[in-house]
Amino acid sequence: MSKLVHEFNDMIRKLRKNSFGKGPERIHTVFVENMAIATLYGNLTPTEKFIAATVDGKEMVHTARTRMIQEIYSQSPPEGMEELIGAKLIHLFNDIKVEEDIAVSVFVFDRDITK
Repeated sequence: MSKLVHEFNDMIRKLRKNSFGKGPERIHTVFVENMAIATLYGNLTPTEKFIAATVDGKEMVHTARTRMIQEIYSQSPPEGMEELIGAKLIHLFNDIKVEEDIAVSVFVFDRDITK
């Protein structure tokens, strides 16, 4: 199972690095029934941290990070993710706490992925 988690985390990291110019520094993922729940630490670029120094900037970074990730995944999951997990990705719920640079993504699949 740890190899599966490692490969899953690598997919998440690569997609975010390609999309934002920086991937998370650390990812902790657990599989629960039909969900993969990933907590991502160290997501923001230096530019995003600078922008987030103001209230309006913080909101802009939050909106960009959450909406862009949801848009990317709604178009299609990362290449090979469904094959790796053995299930179809049906939903992604995503949020980031800009002040602490922590994000959570909940990937919901069409079947139990723990078996």
